[in-house]
Amino acid sequence: MKKAVLIPDSFKGTMSSAEIISIMKERILAYHPECQVVSIPVADGGEGSVDSFLTALGGEKVRMTTKGPWNEDMESFYGMLPDGTAVIEMAASAGLPLVGDRKDPSRTTTYGVGELILDAARRGAKRLVIGLGGSATNDAGCGAAAACGVTFLDRDGNSFVPVGDTLDRIERIDTSTMDGSVKALPITAMCDIDNPFYGPTGAAAIYGPQKGADPKMVEVLDAKMVHLASVIEKELGIRLQEIPGSGAAGGMGGGMKAFFGAKMQMGIEAVLEITGFEKLAEGADMIFTGEGKIDSQSLRGKVVIGVARKAKRMGIPVVAVVGDIGDDIDGAYDEGVAGIFSINRVAVPYKEARPRAKSDMRLTMDNIMRFMDRIKA
Repeated sequence: MKKAVLIPDSFKGTMSSAEIISIMKERILAYHPECQVVSIPVADGGEGSVDSFLTALGGEKVRMTTKGPWNEDMESFYGMLPDGTAVIEMAASAGLPLVGDRKDPSRTTTYGVGELILDAARRGAKRLVIGLGGSATNDAGCGAAAACGVTFLDRDGNSFVPVGDTLDRIERIDTSTMDGSVKALPITAMCDIDNPFYGPTGAAAIYGPQKGADPKMVEVLDAKMVHLASVIEKELGIRLQEIPGSGAAGGMGGGMKAFFGAKMQMGIEAVLEITGFEKLAEGADMIFTGEGKIDSQSLRGKVVIGVARKAKRMGIPVVAVVGDIGDDIDGAYDEGVAGIFSINRVAVPYKEARPRAKSDMRLTMDNIMRFMDRIKA
């Protein structure tokens, strides 16, 4: 094997994409010391997305002070890639780990995320990619929009910065006051879910509880999201409820579309586009990918399938090394996956499997390499 591309997703709570790549690379080079190994760490838009892009492409981590989810000053960051693309993970200023025990999606804000966007735009970013994941908020991105100059007015004509609990106070929205540098910036929002803005599968109902909302708060927040959606339709002519993913990250998906004109894109599609995957994979003998579990949901276009679709057009075989294999995954082979291998070498519960994941990954990769060498021989 002269060239291999490694582009696995993380195994959530077990191994990061970079850790998996390190193990894969070590085993490949043990059998093929002269192999050119191309590493492309993957993140889904949550924590670690900036570092993944910087590792894959180089660039600079820009550090700055922003408002945190409770509107307090905190140190945050974003990435600036060599081609002028700014990469932001909203979790860096509005992430769930930042609130600790103070979970309350009715009061937390995405204002700091907007400050990151504004700084990147004023610094001369040519485009912006924002990862929607891991948020502690349910303000539909209103805080971020306000930080970038969008004006939210109540019935008395007073401007204010909305949070989840005050979305129903919004009567008018003026996007003409948005900072010009942000307005001119092409923005892509990385989003791997298709939840609507409100309702039983909306932002508050599905993600509110993990952010600290009890059933009563979920009901209240959802009603306020309905109100905001009606104002956005009236003021901006956008029907958020009809846009898949508008409920992502406490409605930030909808806010990015309504206030920033962002393009919604599956995380892996954004990664493949930004890294220039096709060019990097040119001439590869094999592509190794993977995710924590491959199942019928994966066929919607998550990492393994997204990679396989590109590779299929290039005629490069794809091997998926995964944590677990679910039912109904035959469609993966039609998409371009040549083989799927689970690292679960013994039948034990997840609690017992997790500590041995790295060792099992190494042994599984070793097994694959041995087999490939034998076949070649």
